[in-house]
Amino acid sequence: MPGEMTSTRPGTLGGSFILLFCAWIFRTWAGKRPKSRRNLLLVCTACLLYGIFVVTQAGNFFPQHKDPRRTDQVDGPTEQQRNILEQNTFYLENSQPLGGALNSSTTLQPNVVYITLRSKRSKPANIRGTVRPKKRRKFGVVGQDELGYSIQQDTGKLEDKHVEKYRRKGVQTHKSGHTGAIILRDARGDSYQSNIRIYSDRAPPWLSNEDIRAMRNLADSRIQRITQLPSIQAYLMYETPSRKKLAPSIPSSGCQGICGLVRRPLDMSEVFAFHLDRILGLNRTLPSVSRKFEFAQDILPCPVILWDSLLSPTDNITQSSVKLKWGAYQRILTHKCWLNGKVPKADLGCPDVHHHEWSKMALFDFLLQVYSRLDKHCCGFRPRKEDECAQQGLYLKCDNPGNIDLTHIVQRKHDLRHLVFVKNKGYFDRSEDNLDFKLLEGIKEFPESAVSVLKSHRLREKLLQSFFLDRVFWESQNGRQGIEKLIDVIERRAKILLTYINAHGIKVIPMNE
Repeated sequence: MPGEMTSTRPGTLGGSFILLFCAWIFRTWAGKRPKSRRNLLLVCTACLLYGIFVVTQAGNFFPQHKDPRRTDQVDGPTEQQRNILEQNTFYLENSQPLGGALNSSTTLQPNVVYITLRSKRSKPANIRGTVRPKKRRKFGVVGQDELGYSIQQDTGKLEDKHVEKYRRKGVQTHKSGHTGAIILRDARGDSYQSNIRIYSDRAPPWLSNEDIRAMRNLADSRIQRITQLPSIQAYLMYETPSRKKLAPSIPSSGCQGICGLVRRPLDMSEVFAFHLDRILGLNRTLPSVSRKFEFAQDILPCPVILWDSLLSPTDNITQSSVKLKWGAYQRILTHKCWLNGKVPKADLGCPDVHHHEWSKMALFDFLLQVYSRLDKHCCGFRPRKEDECAQQGLYLKCDNPGNIDLTHIVQRKHDLRHLVFVKNKGYFDRSEDNLDFKLLEGIKEFPESAVSVLKSHRLREKLLQSFFLDRVFWESQNGRQGIEKLIDVIERRAKILLTYINAHGIKVIPMNE
């Protein structure tokens, strides 16, 4: 035994200790000692060994102190990175980021957009219009327009004291010689962040380059002046000047560049309608964005719609470039005017609009429940007292629906075969048992591109991706939570429409004209 111990090399203190410990256990076991004392020693030995094992293993679990001088240690995302991830990063199940696919070599950056699709709500949403605006503070002035700007009722000129109010807010302004006109320049620095956020290489495929360009101009261009258009009770926003010709329907002081019509905050569904139209592949609405004006901080965001000077002149009563009554509209649906390039007979009374345009309009209006075009008198559903048709008593004139005028049927001067959908105010609080099926009356075909989107179960995903581009609209609807409620309504109506198509044997055909 001693010889073996002396043969151990220096520095092997642990090995020598183990050998001594084993020899001690052997002498304890082999010696002539009482059984009780020997058993006690063995128990103590086992406890000692277990304690040594626990101490040596527990050291691996204790947190290691980091050397503050080392820069290669990763301590998770910084506060700034966490803020970026919370604001701009969403996750999407079984989908790809906006504008492109991911491969195995792609590195996910914080500014790539993903959206997670949660389970659908079992409880239906109850929404009045689009989003009920908050009560805004009233100004103590003689008169006030729809957007809250202070305008005198008699002359329409801006009061001097309110001009001074805008100047105190940093807005360069002076009165114009035109009635109801005011020249405004907002004071934004060079670090102004665009309200149209695209974090991928390209925008979603359903939005064209012209759409993105128009959205950026409407949302970000510096305002030069705003003037009132009494004929349509809206405001024309003058943007970056260009060499475009003046529109005939605008006075000589009118649009000489990129212009937009500013609607009321209650008409925010115009923005929803634009994105839905593009996703369905109809491409019949004008680009629209939400914008909050910097010189009026107490005003809610408003929808701004691109002004198109090529629209045909409209009638003052029906606001349509195509004058049709409901009875004549039902007759031309049976004639299928201009289908397959066939020129209709003169005695049929066909307008210049292609037959497929009515099917696209009916589908679009049903999903949004836009009744102002085809059912202005609210003959196809039970109106409420808040509806315009109820306030004007139009619903009482439904006994002879054939003589009711269609409204807001608009074309472009150079393209009379196609319609342009204007006045697209939708209603999201209409219950499923009170939908306006009169909008679908006489329609025998629907566009395949739109129906395929409704059947694909990806409408929610595409709408979320599209709405996320418009920062002001996203925030005005209380973020994703509010937008999900609007999409819930559209999805339920889409299911009802698909059931209607199957029950009535309506054809689903390509409509590429």
